[in-house]
Amino acid sequence: MYKAVIGLEVHCELETKSKNFSSAPNQFSKIPNQHVAPTDLGLPGILPVVNKEACKKALLTAIALHCENPNEIIFDRKNYFYPDLPKGYQITQVTKPMGKNGYLDILVQGKWKRVGIHQLHLEEDTASLEHDKNYTLIDYNRSGVPLIEIVTEPCLETSEEAITFLEDLKDIFLYLGVSEAKSNYGQMRCDVNISVKKEESTELGTKVEMKNINAFHRVKQAIDYEIKRQINQLENGEKILQETRRIAEDGKTYAMREKVDAIDYKYFIEPNIPSTKITNEYLNELKKMIPKLKMDRYIQYIEKYKMKEEDAKVLVKNKKIADYFEQVQKNCHDTELVIHFMTTFILSTLNKLEISLEELWITEEMLSKVIQLVEKGQISLDHGKKILYQSIEKKIDPIELIKKENLHQINDEKELIVLIKKIMEENPEQVRQYIEEDNFHVINFFIGQTMKQSNRQANPNKSLELIQQELERRKQNEQSI
Repeated sequence: MYKAVIGLEVHCELETKSKNFSSAPNQFSKIPNQHVAPTDLGLPGILPVVNKEACKKALLTAIALHCENPNEIIFDRKNYFYPDLPKGYQITQVTKPMGKNGYLDILVQGKWKRVGIHQLHLEEDTASLEHDKNYTLIDYNRSGVPLIEIVTEPCLETSEEAITFLEDLKDIFLYLGVSEAKSNYGQMRCDVNISVKKEESTELGTKVEMKNINAFHRVKQAIDYEIKRQINQLENGEKILQETRRIAEDGKTYAMREKVDAIDYKYFIEPNIPSTKITNEYLNELKKMIPKLKMDRYIQYIEKYKMKEEDAKVLVKNKKIADYFEQVQKNCHDTELVIHFMTTFILSTLNKLEISLEELWITEEMLSKVIQLVEKGQISLDHGKKILYQSIEKKIDPIELIKKENLHQINDEKELIVLIKKIMEENPEQVRQYIEEDNFHVINFFIGQTMKQSNRQANPNKSLELIQQELERRKQNEQSI
Protein backbone atom coordinates (compact mmCIF):
# COMPACT_ATOMS: atom_id res chain seq x y z
CA MET A 1 0.00 0.00 0.00
CA TYR A 2 1.16 3.50 -0.86
CA LYS A 3 0.64 6.76 0.96
CA ALA A 4 0.61 10.23 -0.59
CA VAL A 5 2.45 13.14 0.99
CA ILE A 6 1.16 16.56 -0.09
CA GLY A 7 2.40 20.06 0.65
CA LEU A 8 0.82 23.29 -0.56
CA GLU A 9 2.21 26.73 -1.32
CA VAL A 10 -0.76 29.10 -1.34
CA HIS A 11 -0.47 32.60 -2.81
CA CYS A 12 -3.06 35.23 -1.96
CA GLU A 13 -3.14 38.83 -3.16
CA LEU A 14 -3.95 41.29 -0.37
CA GLU A 15 -6.63 43.95 -0.68
CA THR A 16 -4.94 47.36 -0.39
CA LYS A 17 -5.37 50.72 -2.11
CA SER A 18 -1.88 50.71 -3.60
CA LYS A 19 0.73 48.12 -4.49
CA ASN A 20 3.31 46.69 -2.09
CA PHE A 21 6.21 49.00 -2.89
CA SER A 22 4.73 51.62 -5.24
CA SER A 23 1.85 54.09 -5.36
CA ALA A 24 0.18 52.41 -8.35
CA PRO A 25 -3.44 51.38 -7.67
CA ASN A 26 -3.95 47.81 -6.53
CA GLN A 27 -7.00 47.16 -8.70
CA PHE A 28 -7.99 44.41 -11.10
CA SER A 29 -8.22 45.62 -14.68
CA LYS A 30 -8.83 43.94 -18.00
CA ILE A 31 -6.96 46.80 -19.69
CA PRO A 32 -3.28 45.75 -19.86
CA ASN A 33 -0.67 47.94 -18.18
CA GLN A 34 -3.23 50.42 -16.83
CA HIS A 35 -2.10 50.42 -13.17
CA VAL A 36 1.66 50.70 -13.43
CA ALA A 37 4.33 52.85 -11.76
CA PRO A 38 8.10 53.08 -12.44
CA THR A 39 8.78 50.77 -9.47
CA ASP A 40 6.62 48.03 -11.03
CA LEU A 41 8.60 48.27 -14.28
CA GLY A 42 12.00 48.07 -12.55
CA LEU A 43 13.19 51.35 -14.08
CA PRO A 44 16.67 52.62 -13.11
CA GLY A 45 16.89 54.61 -9.88
CA ILE A 46 13.64 53.32 -8.39
CA LEU A 47 13.25 53.05 -4.63
CA PRO A 48 10.57 50.87 -3.00
CA VAL A 49 8.33 52.21 -0.22
CA VAL A 50 6.72 49.61 2.07
CA ASN A 51 2.92 49.41 2.17
CA LYS A 52 1.96 49.57 5.87
CA GLU A 53 -1.52 48.13 5.26
CA ALA A 54 -0.07 45.11 3.46
CA CYS A 55 2.25 44.41 6.41
CA LYS A 56 -0.66 44.74 8.82
CA LYS A 57 -2.84 42.30 6.87
CA ALA A 58 0.00 39.80 6.48
CA LEU A 59 0.66 39.87 10.24
CA LEU A 60 -3.08 39.62 10.95
CA THR A 61 -3.30 36.46 8.83
CA ALA A 62 -0.21 34.98 10.47
CA ILE A 63 -1.70 35.56 13.93
CA ALA A 64 -5.00 33.95 12.87
CA LEU A 65 -2.98 30.91 11.76
CA HIS A 66 -1.33 30.64 15.20
CA CYS A 67 2.09 31.56 13.83
CA GLU A 68 5.12 32.87 15.68
CA ASN A 69 5.69 36.50 14.68
CA PRO A 70 9.03 38.30 14.14
CA ASN A 71 10.28 41.21 16.26
CA GLU A 72 10.94 43.31 13.15
CA ILE A 73 9.88 43.56 9.53
CA ILE A 74 12.68 42.73 7.12
CA PHE A 75 12.53 42.20 3.37
CA ASP A 76 14.96 40.22 1.22
CA ARG A 77 15.92 40.09 -2.44
CA LYS A 78 15.28 36.88 -4.31
CA ASN A 79 17.52 37.08 -7.37
CA TYR A 80 16.46 35.57 -10.66
CA PHE A 81 15.62 36.89 -14.08
CA TYR A 82 12.28 36.34 -15.75
CA PRO A 83 10.43 38.65 -18.15
CA ASP A 84 7.75 39.09 -15.47
CA LEU A 85 10.39 40.62 -13.11
CA PRO A 86 12.26 43.22 -15.19
CA LYS A 87 14.48 44.43 -12.34
CA GLY A 88 15.90 40.91 -12.06
CA TYR A 89 14.86 40.21 -8.49
CA GLN A 90 11.76 39.90 -6.33
CA ILE A 91 11.33 41.63 -2.97
CA THR A 92 10.20 38.91 -0.58
CA GLN A 93 10.91 37.58 2.93
CA VAL A 94 13.27 34.82 4.02
CA THR A 95 15.25 36.14 7.00
CA LYS A 96 12.22 36.95 9.15
CA PRO A 97 8.89 36.00 7.57
CA MET A 98 5.64 37.39 8.99
CA GLY A 99 4.82 34.01 10.53
CA LYS A 100 6.43 30.64 11.27
CA ASN A 101 5.43 27.33 12.84
CA GLY A 102 1.67 27.90 12.76
CA TYR A 103 -1.27 25.61 12.09
CA LEU A 104 -4.85 25.38 10.89
CA ASP A 105 -7.24 22.72 12.18
CA ILE A 106 -9.59 21.35 9.52
CA LEU A 107 -12.53 18.95 9.77
CA VAL A 108 -12.51 16.13 7.20
CA GLN A 109 -15.19 13.40 7.28
CA GLY A 110 -15.95 14.14 10.92
CA LYS A 111 -12.30 13.99 12.04
CA TRP A 112 -10.05 16.89 12.99
CA LYS A 113 -6.67 17.23 11.30
CA ARG A 114 -4.00 19.78 12.16
CA VAL A 115 -2.23 21.18 9.10
CA GLY A 116 1.15 22.64 9.98
CA ILE A 117 2.08 26.05 8.55
CA HIS A 118 5.82 26.15 7.86
CA GLN A 119 5.81 29.89 7.20
CA LEU A 120 3.86 32.88 5.90
CA HIS A 121 5.76 35.65 4.13
CA LEU A 122 4.90 38.87 2.30
CA GLU A 123 6.24 39.63 -1.16
CA GLU A 124 5.41 41.37 -4.43
CA ASP A 125 3.53 39.61 -7.19
CA THR A 126 5.00 39.32 -10.66
CA ALA A 127 3.65 40.58 -13.96
CA SER A 128 1.35 38.25 -15.89
CA LEU A 129 2.31 36.72 -19.22
CA GLU A 130 0.02 36.04 -22.17
CA HIS A 131 1.53 33.46 -24.50
CA ASP A 132 0.87 33.29 -28.21
CA LYS A 133 2.34 30.85 -30.71
CA ASN A 134 4.97 33.32 -31.91
CA TYR A 135 5.32 35.81 -29.06
CA THR A 136 4.57 36.57 -25.40
CA LEU A 137 2.84 39.72 -24.10
CA ILE A 138 3.50 41.14 -20.63
CA ASP A 139 0.86 42.85 -18.47
CA TYR A 140 2.39 44.74 -15.52
CA ASN A 141 -0.93 45.45 -13.79
CA ARG A 142 -0.24 42.55 -11.40
CA SER A 143 3.43 43.44 -10.91
CA GLY A 144 4.03 44.66 -7.36
CA VAL A 145 0.63 43.65 -5.96
CA PRO A 146 1.08 42.66 -2.27
CA LEU A 147 1.10 38.88 -2.05
CA ILE A 148 1.29 36.53 0.92
CA GLU A 149 2.62 33.03 0.46
CA ILE A 150 1.59 30.35 2.94
CA VAL A 151 3.71 27.21 2.88
CA THR A 152 2.31 24.13 4.62
CA GLU A 153 4.27 21.26 6.07
CA PRO A 154 4.12 18.08 3.93
CA CYS A 155 1.34 16.65 6.09
CA LEU A 156 -1.70 16.35 3.79
CA GLU A 157 -2.55 12.90 2.45
CA THR A 158 -5.58 13.23 0.16
CA SER A 159 -7.12 15.68 -2.28
CA GLU A 160 -10.09 16.02 0.10
CA GLU A 161 -7.80 17.22 2.89
CA ALA A 162 -6.08 19.65 0.52
CA ILE A 163 -9.36 21.14 -0.75
CA THR A 164 -10.78 21.43 2.77
CA PHE A 165 -7.63 23.27 3.84
CA LEU A 166 -7.86 25.64 0.86
CA GLU A 167 -11.55 26.33 1.45
CA ASP A 168 -11.03 26.98 5.17
CA LEU A 169 -8.01 29.17 4.43
CA LYS A 170 -10.02 31.20 1.93
CA ASP A 171 -12.75 31.66 4.54
CA ILE A 172 -10.11 33.00 6.97
CA PHE A 173 -9.02 35.55 4.35
CA LEU A 174 -12.65 36.61 3.94
CA TYR A 175 -13.37 36.68 7.69
CA LEU A 176 -10.30 38.85 8.28
CA GLY A 177 -11.11 41.09 5.31
CA VAL A 178 -7.53 40.84 3.99
CA SER A 179 -8.50 39.67 0.49
CA GLU A 180 -11.49 38.81 -1.69
CA ALA A 181 -9.47 35.71 -2.71
CA LYS A 182 -11.20 35.44 -6.11
CA SER A 183 -9.61 32.62 -8.07
CA ASN A 184 -11.00 33.88 -11.39
CA TYR A 185 -9.02 37.12 -10.87
CA GLY A 186 -5.90 35.19 -9.89
CA GLN A 187 -6.12 36.55 -6.35
CA MET A 188 -5.71 33.08 -4.85
CA ARG A 189 -3.64 30.37 -6.48
CA CYS A 190 -1.71 27.36 -5.37
CA ASP A 191 1.43 25.31 -6.02
CA VAL A 192 1.05 21.63 -5.18
CA ASN A 193 3.92 19.33 -4.17
CA ILE A 194 3.17 15.59 -4.25
CA SER A 195 5.13 12.44 -3.56
CA VAL A 196 4.12 8.87 -2.74
CA LYS A 197 5.86 6.31 -0.55
CA LYS A 198 5.26 2.87 0.89
CA GLU A 199 2.95 3.24 3.89
CA GLU A 200 5.49 1.76 6.30
CA SER A 201 8.43 3.77 4.89
CA THR A 202 9.92 6.67 6.87
CA GLU A 203 11.57 8.18 3.78
CA LEU A 204 9.68 10.59 1.54
CA GLY A 205 9.31 9.79 -2.13
CA THR A 206 10.48 11.96 -5.02
CA LYS A 207 8.60 15.27 -5.04
CA VAL A 208 6.71 16.47 -8.11
CA GLU A 209 5.58 20.08 -8.28
CA MET A 210 2.60 21.63 -10.05
CA LYS A 211 2.54 25.43 -10.16
CA ASN A 212 -0.06 28.20 -10.25
CA ILE A 213 -3.33 26.27 -10.11
CA ASN A 214 -6.08 28.83 -9.49
CA ALA A 215 -9.21 26.70 -9.14
CA PHE A 216 -9.93 24.27 -6.30
CA HIS A 217 -11.47 21.63 -8.58
CA ARG A 218 -8.29 21.73 -10.68
CA VAL A 219 -6.19 21.20 -7.53
CA LYS A 220 -8.28 18.11 -6.77
CA GLN A 221 -7.90 16.83 -10.34
CA ALA A 222 -4.13 17.35 -10.26
CA ILE A 223 -3.65 15.60 -6.92
CA ASP A 224 -5.86 12.61 -7.74
CA TYR A 225 -4.29 12.08 -11.15
CA GLU A 226 -0.73 12.54 -9.91
CA ILE A 227 -1.14 10.07 -7.03
CA LYS A 228 -2.39 7.39 -9.45
CA ARG A 229 0.35 8.18 -11.98
CA GLN A 230 3.16 7.94 -9.44
CA ILE A 231 1.82 4.73 -7.88
CA ASN A 232 1.50 3.10 -11.33
CA GLN A 233 5.07 4.06 -12.19
CA LEU A 234 6.42 2.63 -8.93
CA GLU A 235 4.40 -0.55 -9.38
CA ASN A 236 5.93 -0.93 -12.85
CA GLY A 237 9.43 -0.49 -11.45
CA GLU A 238 9.85 2.97 -13.03
CA LYS A 239 11.59 5.90 -11.40
CA ILE A 240 9.71 9.07 -10.41
CA LEU A 241 11.44 12.13 -11.84
CA GLN A 242 11.80 15.29 -9.77
CA GLU A 243 10.06 17.71 -12.09
CA THR A 244 7.52 20.46 -12.58
CA ARG A 245 4.27 19.38 -14.24
CA ARG A 246 1.10 21.12 -15.36
CA ILE A 247 -2.54 20.11 -15.16
CA ALA A 248 -4.21 20.17 -18.59
CA GLU A 249 -7.85 20.54 -19.63
CA ASP A 250 -8.19 16.75 -19.88
CA GLY A 251 -7.49 16.39 -16.14
CA LYS A 252 -4.07 14.82 -16.71
CA THR A 253 -0.67 16.20 -15.70
CA TYR A 254 2.15 16.70 -18.21
CA ALA A 255 5.86 17.26 -17.67
CA MET A 256 7.20 20.79 -18.20
CA ARG A 257 10.80 20.65 -16.95
CA GLU A 258 13.03 18.57 -14.71
CA LYS A 259 14.32 19.89 -11.39
CA VAL A 260 17.69 18.39 -10.45
CA ASP A 261 18.74 20.62 -7.56
CA ALA A 262 17.10 23.41 -5.60
CA ILE A 263 17.65 26.80 -7.25
CA ASP A 264 20.09 29.09 -5.43
CA TYR A 265 18.32 32.44 -5.47
CA LYS A 266 21.25 34.16 -3.69
CA TYR A 267 18.99 35.79 -1.11
CA PHE A 268 20.24 38.82 0.74
CA ILE A 269 18.51 41.50 2.84
CA GLU A 270 16.93 44.23 0.70
CA PRO A 271 19.26 47.25 1.16
CA ASN A 272 16.70 49.89 0.11
CA ILE A 273 14.16 49.00 2.83
CA PRO A 274 15.15 49.67 6.45
CA SER A 275 13.89 47.24 9.08
CA THR A 276 10.90 48.20 11.22
CA LYS A 277 10.48 47.05 14.82
CA ILE A 278 7.30 45.18 15.75
CA THR A 279 6.27 45.83 19.33
CA ASN A 280 4.26 43.48 21.54
CA GLU A 281 1.73 46.29 21.95
CA TYR A 282 1.16 46.39 18.18
CA LEU A 283 0.77 42.61 17.98
CA ASN A 284 -1.75 42.72 20.85
CA GLU A 285 -3.72 45.39 18.97
CA LEU A 286 -3.85 43.12 15.91
CA LYS A 287 -4.97 40.15 18.01
CA LYS A 288 -7.93 42.19 19.27
CA MET A 289 -8.93 42.88 15.66
CA ILE A 290 -9.32 39.20 14.79
CA PRO A 291 -13.02 38.22 14.79
CA LYS A 292 -14.37 34.89 15.94
CA LEU A 293 -13.35 32.68 13.02
CA LYS A 294 -15.34 30.09 11.10
CA MET A 295 -14.36 26.89 12.89
CA ASP A 296 -14.64 28.53 16.33
CA ARG A 297 -18.21 29.49 15.47
CA TYR A 298 -18.90 26.05 14.04
CA ILE A 299 -17.92 24.41 17.34
CA GLN A 300 -19.92 26.97 19.33
CA TYR A 301 -23.05 26.55 17.22
CA ILE A 302 -23.02 22.78 17.66
CA GLU A 303 -22.12 22.74 21.35
CA LYS A 304 -24.02 25.81 22.61
CA TYR A 305 -27.01 25.93 20.27
CA LYS A 306 -27.24 22.16 19.60
CA MET A 307 -27.32 22.98 15.90
CA LYS A 308 -27.25 20.33 13.19
CA GLU A 309 -23.84 20.06 11.50
CA GLU A 310 -25.34 20.87 8.09
CA ASP A 311 -26.94 24.08 9.40
CA ALA A 312 -23.77 25.08 11.25
CA LYS A 313 -21.65 24.64 8.11
CA VAL A 314 -24.04 26.81 6.10
CA LEU A 315 -24.25 29.61 8.67
CA VAL A 316 -20.51 29.90 9.41
CA LYS A 317 -19.43 29.87 5.76
CA ASN A 318 -19.93 33.63 5.42
CA LYS A 319 -18.94 35.99 8.26
CA LYS A 320 -21.73 38.47 7.51
CA ILE A 321 -24.32 35.68 7.58
CA ALA A 322 -22.89 34.38 10.88
CA ASP A 323 -22.87 37.89 12.38
CA TYR A 324 -26.48 38.40 11.22
CA PHE A 325 -27.55 35.09 12.80
CA GLU A 326 -25.83 35.85 16.11
CA GLN A 327 -27.43 39.29 16.35
CA VAL A 328 -30.93 37.88 15.72
CA GLN A 329 -30.30 35.00 18.14
CA LYS A 330 -29.28 37.51 20.81
CA ASN A 331 -32.67 39.26 20.46
CA CYS A 332 -34.79 36.08 20.51
CA HIS A 333 -35.42 33.18 22.90
CA ASP A 334 -36.12 30.28 20.54
CA THR A 335 -32.81 29.44 18.84
CA GLU A 336 -34.37 26.67 16.73
CA LEU A 337 -36.84 29.19 15.37
CA VAL A 338 -34.02 31.61 14.50
CA ILE A 339 -32.10 28.82 12.73
CA HIS A 340 -35.25 27.89 10.80
CA PHE A 341 -35.82 31.47 9.61
CA MET A 342 -32.13 31.83 8.68
CA THR A 343 -31.93 28.65 6.63
CA THR A 344 -35.41 28.56 5.08
CA PHE A 345 -36.03 32.28 4.60
CA ILE A 346 -32.88 34.44 4.69
CA LEU A 347 -30.52 32.14 2.76
CA SER A 348 -33.18 30.90 0.35
CA THR A 349 -34.24 34.51 -0.37
CA LEU A 350 -30.64 35.54 -1.08
CA ASN A 351 -30.30 32.62 -3.51
CA LYS A 352 -33.66 33.21 -5.12
CA LEU A 353 -33.14 36.94 -5.65
CA GLU A 354 -29.40 36.46 -6.38
CA ILE A 355 -28.43 39.26 -3.99
CA SER A 356 -25.95 39.71 -1.14
CA LEU A 357 -26.92 40.11 2.49
CA GLU A 358 -26.13 43.84 2.26
CA GLU A 359 -28.78 44.18 -0.46
CA LEU A 360 -31.47 42.40 1.56
CA TRP A 361 -34.22 44.71 2.81
CA ILE A 362 -34.76 42.73 6.03
CA THR A 363 -32.39 43.87 8.79
CA GLU A 364 -31.46 41.86 11.90
CA GLU A 365 -33.84 44.01 13.94
CA MET A 366 -36.74 43.46 11.54
CA LEU A 367 -36.28 39.68 11.52
CA SER A 368 -35.92 39.63 15.32
CA LYS A 369 -39.25 41.41 15.81
CA VAL A 370 -41.08 39.04 13.46
CA ILE A 371 -39.60 36.00 15.23
CA GLN A 372 -40.59 37.48 18.59
CA LEU A 373 -44.21 37.67 17.37
CA VAL A 374 -44.04 34.01 16.33
CA GLU A 375 -42.56 33.11 19.74
CA LYS A 376 -45.49 34.85 21.49
CA GLY A 377 -48.03 33.08 19.25
CA GLN A 378 -49.27 36.37 17.81
CA ILE A 379 -48.49 35.22 14.27
CA SER A 380 -47.83 31.77 12.84
CA LEU A 381 -44.53 30.59 11.34
CA ASP A 382 -45.93 30.58 7.79
CA HIS A 383 -47.64 33.91 8.36
CA GLY A 384 -44.36 35.39 9.57
CA LYS A 385 -42.58 34.32 6.38
CA LYS A 386 -45.39 35.72 4.26
CA ILE A 387 -45.13 39.07 6.02
CA LEU A 388 -41.37 39.13 5.44
CA TYR A 389 -41.82 38.41 1.73
CA GLN A 390 -44.39 41.22 1.48
CA SER A 391 -42.01 43.49 3.38
CA ILE A 392 -39.28 42.86 0.79
CA GLU A 393 -41.68 43.37 -2.10
CA LYS A 394 -43.20 46.60 -0.76
CA LYS A 395 -40.04 47.90 0.99
CA ILE A 396 -42.01 48.42 4.21
CA ASP A 397 -40.88 47.48 7.72
CA PRO A 398 -42.67 44.18 8.53
CA ILE A 399 -44.04 45.52 11.84
CA GLU A 400 -45.38 48.63 10.09
CA LEU A 401 -46.86 46.35 7.43
CA ILE A 402 -48.67 44.30 10.10
CA LYS A 403 -50.15 47.48 11.60
CA LYS A 404 -50.98 49.07 8.25
CA GLU A 405 -52.71 46.04 6.72
CA ASN A 406 -53.97 44.52 9.97
CA LEU A 407 -52.01 41.31 9.46
CA HIS A 408 -51.98 40.13 13.07
CA GLN A 409 -52.83 36.49 13.63
CA ILE A 410 -56.46 35.79 14.50
CA ASN A 411 -56.51 34.07 17.88
CA ASP A 412 -60.02 35.02 19.01
CA GLU A 413 -62.09 31.80 19.18
CA LYS A 414 -65.41 33.58 18.61
CA GLU A 415 -64.09 35.20 15.42
CA LEU A 416 -62.61 31.91 14.23
CA ILE A 417 -65.73 29.83 14.89
CA VAL A 418 -67.90 32.31 12.94
CA LEU A 419 -65.54 31.93 9.97
CA ILE A 420 -65.40 28.11 10.30
CA LYS A 421 -69.20 27.78 10.45
CA LYS A 422 -69.51 29.99 7.36
CA ILE A 423 -67.06 27.78 5.46
CA MET A 424 -68.91 24.61 6.49
CA GLU A 425 -72.22 26.07 5.34
CA GLU A 426 -70.62 26.76 1.98
CA ASN A 427 -69.27 23.18 1.70
CA PRO A 428 -72.03 20.78 2.85
CA GLU A 429 -70.66 17.85 0.83
CA GLN A 430 -67.39 17.80 2.85
CA VAL A 431 -69.39 18.01 6.09
CA ARG A 432 -71.55 15.05 4.92
CA GLN A 433 -68.42 12.98 4.13
CA TYR A 434 -67.17 13.49 7.67
CA ILE A 435 -70.53 12.67 9.31
CA GLU A 436 -71.61 9.73 7.14
CA GLU A 437 -68.30 8.28 5.89
CA ASP A 438 -65.91 9.17 8.76
CA ASN A 439 -63.69 10.83 6.15
CA PHE A 440 -61.15 12.61 8.33
CA HIS A 441 -59.30 13.98 5.30
CA VAL A 442 -61.91 16.71 4.99
CA ILE A 443 -60.41 18.29 8.12
CA ASN A 444 -57.40 19.26 5.99
CA PHE A 445 -59.76 20.74 3.44
CA PHE A 446 -61.38 22.95 6.07
CA ILE A 447 -57.99 23.98 7.47
CA GLY A 448 -56.94 25.05 3.98
CA GLN A 449 -60.16 27.01 3.44
CA THR A 450 -59.86 28.69 6.84
CA MET A 451 -56.29 29.83 6.13
CA LYS A 452 -57.29 30.95 2.64
CA GLN A 453 -60.32 32.97 3.68
CA SER A 454 -58.51 34.53 6.63
CA ASN A 455 -55.59 35.57 4.40
CA ARG A 456 -53.49 33.04 6.40
CA GLN A 457 -54.11 35.07 9.55
CA ALA A 458 -56.05 32.36 11.39
CA ASN A 459 -54.13 30.60 14.16
CA PRO A 460 -53.65 27.16 12.55
CA ASN A 461 -53.58 25.19 15.82
CA LYS A 462 -56.70 26.84 17.22
CA SER A 463 -58.41 26.54 13.84
CA LEU A 464 -57.71 22.79 13.74
CA GLU A 465 -59.11 22.34 17.23
CA LEU A 466 -62.25 24.34 16.48
CA ILE A 467 -62.85 22.59 13.13
CA GLN A 468 -62.69 19.17 14.82
CA GLN A 469 -65.04 20.33 17.58
CA GLU A 470 -67.57 21.77 15.12
CA LEU A 471 -67.52 18.67 12.90
CA GLU A 472 -68.04 16.42 15.93
CA ARG A 473 -70.87 18.64 17.17
CA ARG A 474 -72.62 18.41 13.83
CA LYS A 475 -72.07 14.65 13.68
CA GLN A 476 -73.62 14.12 17.13
CA ASN A 477 -76.57 16.37 16.25
CA GLU A 478 -77.14 14.38 13.06
CA GLN A 479 -77.00 11.06 14.89
CA SER A 480 -79.42 12.24 17.61
CA ILE A 481 -82.15 13.10 15.13
